[in-house]
Amino acid sequence: MYNLFEVVVIVYKRKKFIKNPVIIEAYQVFTETKIETLEGLMTASPGDWIVTGIKGEQYPVKPDIFEATYSPIE
Repeated sequence: MYNLFEVVVIVYKRKKFIKNPVIIEAYQVFTETKIETLEGLMTASPGDWIVTGIKGEQYPVKPDIFEATYSPIE
């Protein structure tokens, strides 16, 4: 009699990656602001940054995350 099913275990090795540097545009809002994102309508709170990605998509980013992630360029 043949065993029709075998158990196969695949182990993936984790690797470390660094995010490619990209130039974005952003502006900070000071009033509650609604923006259309890829996920639908979102509300940015006062102090949030509105980031425009490389394909024109927009999304809100909290100030602490923005400061930890982005640096101004001249």
